[in-house]
Amino acid sequence: MTTWPAPAVLQGRHVRLEPLHPDHAPALAEAVREGELWKTWYTVVPSPDSMAAEIERRLGLQAAGSMLPFAVLDADGAPVGMTTYMHIDARFRRVEIGSTWLARRVQRTALNTEAKWLLLRHAFEVLDCIAVEFRTHRFNQQSRRAIERLGAQLDGILRHHQRTADGSLRDTCVYSITAPEWPTVHQHLRARLDMPGH
Repeated sequence: MTTWPAPAVLQGRHVRLEPLHPDHAPALAEAVREGELWKTWYTVVPSPDSMAAEIERRLGLQAAGSMLPFAVLDADGAPVGMTTYMHIDARFRRVEIGSTWLARRVQRTALNTEAKWLLLRHAFEVLDCIAVEFRTHRFNQQSRRAIERLGAQLDGILRHHQRTADGSLRDTCVYSITAPEWPTVHQHLRARLDMPGH
């Protein structure tokens, strides 16, 4: 039985997304040290010491059919983060792009924009998705602005949706891009990527 979606390599000019593998752990442990990302309270990022276990966790979810994890590599081929298709609904062809973290030096760069464009293009044009979701903590303003810059619309806020590692309650903002919206979003993202400096 083939799983949906199947592992894939997505190659761009600034970024390469390839199937996550245990061999990525040492480089990803180094990448996450930039800015001590795992200490941010409103998001979940693996610490250097837990990187190997986090890769195994994501690969376990892939084996169960609920996640497709990628390593994010920069233009030089260095691993700089992770991202996934998650909350996979093969019957209705919906995925969420999430569980993403990037080394501080590549945040808010063309690498991040292109990574999202590659994932969205693959979801809509290869996987034939009807919609792609994004979710983030209500207080993660950087993430919310980034999602909105992609062209995603806020569907709503799931109040008291989850408990965070410190026990506090999380309100989750749910955004989406639908298949009919993809051509316009695609044009918007391509224009951003073609801007000078990108």
